[in-house]
Amino acid sequence: MSQTWRPRTRLIHEGTKRSAYGETAEALFLTSGFTYARAEDAALRFAEQQDGYQYTRVANPTIAMFEERLAALEGAEACQATATGMAAVNAALMCQLKAGARVVAARVLFGSCAYILTEILPRFGVEVAFVDGRDLDAWAKALARPTDVVFFETPANPTLELIDIAAVSELAHKAGAVVVIDNVFATPILQRPIELGADVVVYSATKHIDGQGRCMGGAVLSTEAFCKDKLKPFLKNTGPTISPFNAWVLLKGLETLDLRMERHCTNAAQLARFLEALPGVRQVLHPGLESFPQHDLARRQMANGGPLIALRTGGGRERAFEVLNRLELICVSNNLGDAKSLITHPSSTTHSRLDAAVREEIGITEDLLRLSVGLEDVQDLKDDLAQALG
Repeated sequence: MSQTWRPRTRLIHEGTKRSAYGETAEALFLTSGFTYARAEDAALRFAEQQDGYQYTRVANPTIAMFEERLAALEGAEACQATATGMAAVNAALMCQLKAGARVVAARVLFGSCAYILTEILPRFGVEVAFVDGRDLDAWAKALARPTDVVFFETPANPTLELIDIAAVSELAHKAGAVVVIDNVFATPILQRPIELGADVVVYSATKHIDGQGRCMGGAVLSTEAFCKDKLKPFLKNTGPTISPFNAWVLLKGLETLDLRMERHCTNAAQLARFLEALPGVRQVLHPGLESFPQHDLARRQMANGGPLIALRTGGGRERAFEVLNRLELICVSNNLGDAKSLITHPSSTTHSRLDAAVREEIGITEDLLRLSVGLEDVQDLKDDLAQALG
């Protein structure tokens, strides 16, 4: 593919490999295995001395097209797709950690990410330390000791707090750590962590990359060396393989990602300002708002404020549930990144496994709602929120 192509063009053409039939839409290779012309060819492929495919758990032409296109968009050397976003997070960590390793992570994380760090890694003798991701002094103190991996989300789920990617990456590298960032809320359209110093980027492609709530998928992006030497052997032998069909859906989703993100973000910015002026709303959190505590950082490392809003209704869980139950257009769902606007109560769903005191301490209050803004007419969304909030 042409190295001079701009991102919008690459989202449509990068990685395309046409079969002998010359199809315009990328082909779907829905096959588990592949055949060989000679026995010697099979031996050479297993020895990685001949190009070609052997088994979809290892590689597949449709999956490869998705990986190449996403890598080009991210500005990464290589990409490995996975069955889900959590499979991507798990693989990115487990492929490089062993007993005695040390991880430093931000405290505000998606519930399943927190489970890996608090429950799974310690079982295998991995030390995990948590810090307030907003506090560079806390990062510096934690990273004064040798560290193997640094992990965080920015914007974080669900409070949208930000972490200074460049500053934390610099501190992490001095401690000898590999920086792994979950970039799912921003997508590569709004934020490119590798350019800011990160080493590994993970996605739940289930979210905005698909964009229509159809299928599951994930991705890990990094250098050729990381993917070949650490990640690929882990994925090959543990098997969190994405379906070729899902990879094909996600590949087609990339074609419209920047167009959809533009509308998502425009709608979110307008809704955030509308909600901020609405009586009865205790707090509105959106990186694009001047009132957002880390607005300056958002302007430095994100293209705009993003497609999600966090709001506090006041009145605890009872009031939050009352608002959710009164919504007529916006759907109550724990998912996000859909064409449809979706809203959830994190304390009772995505982050319910956390201790109540911990939730409160990190800002996941009982009145907090996370709104994933969709592609609807923004006035209809305003009307629905206005009547629900009463």
